[in-house]
Amino acid sequence: MSADGNWKITINTPMGARTMDVSIVTSGDTFTGKVDSEMGAQEVTGKVDGNTLTWNTDITNPMPMKLEFTANVDGDKLSGNCKLGMFGNAALSGERV
Repeated sequence: MSADGNWKITINTPMGARTMDVSIVTSGDTFTGKVDSEMGAQEVTGKVDGNTLTWNTDITNPMPMKLEFTANVDGDKLSGNCKLGMFGNAALSGERV
């Protein structure tokens, strides 16, 4: 299943739900993309393993931390986890738009 396209992803953080718009272009076992969120716009690169995408981003708002994403694509939906630095894990879900 291809993950190519535009996605609206919601992360259920301890500070409430946070949404982001993500565009993804896969190429073999990697992907490139762009994330637009309340934390700003950022280019990302990640890995593709079957239907699983993994990538990391560094944010500075509301505080500096590394976010580590794992998302499983199932048709036009995805689900997974975001590791929020020292704040643990947050479930994520998304839909292709």
